[in-house]
Amino acid sequence: MRNRAPGVALVHESSSVVDTLHGRPVPDPYRWLESADSPETLRWLEERAHDHAREAATWPLRDRLAERIRGYVATDLWSTPVHRPGLVMATVRPAGAEHPRLVAFDSPAADGVRADRARVVHDPVAADPSGRTTLDAWEPDPDGRLVAVQSSTGGVERGVLRVLRVGDGRPVGPEVRGVRYSHVAWAPQGPPAFYYVRRDDGDGSRGVWLRRVADGTETFVRACSGPGTVPGVRVLGGRLLLFTESHGTGHRTDLWLADLGEGPLERPVFRPVQVDVEAETEAALGPDGLLYLRTTVDAPWRRICAVDPADPGPAGWREVVPQEAGATLDAFTPCGTADAPELLVVRTRLGIDTATVHDARTGAPLRDLDLPGEGMVSGPVAAPDGTVHLGYADVTAQQRILCLAPGSARPLPWPPGGAAPPEAPEVERTVLWCRSADGTRVPVTVLTAHGTASDTPVPTLLHAYGGFGRPRRFGFSATVLAWLASGGRYAVAHVRGGGDAGREWHLAGAGRRKPRAVEDLIAAADALVATDLCVRSGLCLSGGSAGGLLVLAAAAARPDLCEAVIASAPLADMARFERLGLGRMWTREFGTVADPDDFAALMSYSPYHRVLESAVRTPGPRFPSVLLTGFDGDTRTDAAHPRKMCAALLAAARAEEGRPPALLRYERDVGHGPRSVGRAVGLAADAHAFAAHRTGLAPRRPARGRSWS
Repeated sequence: MRNRAPGVALVHESSSVVDTLHGRPVPDPYRWLESADSPETLRWLEERAHDHAREAATWPLRDRLAERIRGYVATDLWSTPVHRPGLVMATVRPAGAEHPRLVAFDSPAADGVRADRARVVHDPVAADPSGRTTLDAWEPDPDGRLVAVQSSTGGVERGVLRVLRVGDGRPVGPEVRGVRYSHVAWAPQGPPAFYYVRRDDGDGSRGVWLRRVADGTETFVRACSGPGTVPGVRVLGGRLLLFTESHGTGHRTDLWLADLGEGPLERPVFRPVQVDVEAETEAALGPDGLLYLRTTVDAPWRRICAVDPADPGPAGWREVVPQEAGATLDAFTPCGTADAPELLVVRTRLGIDTATVHDARTGAPLRDLDLPGEGMVSGPVAAPDGTVHLGYADVTAQQRILCLAPGSARPLPWPPGGAAPPEAPEVERTVLWCRSADGTRVPVTVLTAHGTASDTPVPTLLHAYGGFGRPRRFGFSATVLAWLASGGRYAVAHVRGGGDAGREWHLAGAGRRKPRAVEDLIAAADALVATDLCVRSGLCLSGGSAGGLLVLAAAAARPDLCEAVIASAPLADMARFERLGLGRMWTREFGTVADPDDFAALMSYSPYHRVLESAVRTPGPRFPSVLLTGFDGDTRTDAAHPRKMCAALLAAARAEEGRPPALLRYERDVGHGPRSVGRAVGLAADAHAFAAHRTGLAPRRPARGRSWS
């Protein structure tokens, strides 16, 4: 046993565990930290909590950042509404509340939808005053009399599905336990029943189930076609049952369609829409009865096709809206009427969205939406009368819901009469281009608040995600806004592995090519320094989940790259990621240790192993200061990753000024996803106060600007 730095707990010797994989010895000295509740791990976590508390008390901006973040989120936050006969439902998190609640408006008329007339159907805080329970999903039945509500406690994302009466919020029938983010697809006729999916059971029950509400009896409808897929189910237009299977997030989707009017609900006859094709596709039903498909088939930037749902196979697909090079077709919704069907299409260009309405028959653009600014459009949903509701947010304003009337180009606030968002500073956006190690040009978006010097180095946060084909879009982040208002600069590297430049950009940074994403991030950091936007000692890398893996890998490969790193709920041990959390479902994105070539790529950037190897080559190497966050209820990446990474850094790196080279901010009763506002604010303020302290960001008065009402 040994103690390497002040405040560091005793750790096991590095020779304790060594695996041999494809003939290569792979040391794993901190495997004991995979046991979350062992006495040794609990003692070790207590030491980490002591380290964090002692260091956090010295961060000058901690309280000020928390205050600013709270102020920026102190507005009502609505979700896009769902319409049923005589009823409108949505969630709202009122200003100052900790969690969203499910509400209903009992009048379908426009003048009846007012924020002050919302009736609460379900409030997770009322059900659990501790604040540990989150509302994860909800879906009303076709008549609007019942609503299926999913909630989970402690962040585990595997919770309870209940059916409630919309009128009084009382439960109906027995609940379903152990549900993990299932769609709920209500049967269109007969006694109340719904389809749902089981995603991760190990007993052969993964697939679609039909459940009768009254007594909870169930029928297994369809099994998943293979291991490791993510099933989904929806009912389109009140009659078509859509079953989907995702083979690796962002890689491939299989789809089947069944007409529920053709036979018993328990035995739908499925027709293939797309099967065994390496493409990602999603489907929606138009008001004209056609099935519309947003797809990467022959379109890396995505296009929209139409097909007759009675014969939905690829041979019958007709292109309606072609792909547009340089802009990812990120979302769409059919709207209009049966006689004049339309498509609202959202495209993303380097994080900024535009929205256009097209003729669904010819694909011709009809009108561009007049959005409030340069930001992000989310969740467009069409109401029965052709009205479209969508979410809009940008860097300076929290998401608000907009309502687009048929034929209009200017969406209006929904519900009407809401309060204006808090005043925020104006933000300037520029794009810097850099060259990665293989010569590929990589864009970097740079955000600076008005009043901050744009031509001199200032403390800078560099963020990256680079995974699962997801483009980085510039919606609202109170944390980013607080950092900018404090005088810092914020940059985003649009690295390969994300979806910022279409499907090919994603695949160029996935699997054995994942090291390219790390090289892209390193190039972005070097470019910020080379152009005098920041200095090394004023640069902090920041990423979460797959992005946490990326920033740790970059810092491990180039310890001189930056001054500090924030890695939130990261992957870190890529030799064992398939054994932790949901890692077994991410082999399409990262590869598998079972394949020798995949294994070689994984080990070339695995942060945990790079740090261990570096310590052997150069005892006491200097790494950037690292803040890791871990959540005990994390069932996605698993908190063993940040625990083990922290231990490796503590044992390998040399401490400076009596300060541990790595900190772990560890929370219980939360997971990878949603949490209460108070806990989210505390986490964000701590992370960015750490970055401010390490990069030299000094307190300043907030820049004043216009209100984005």
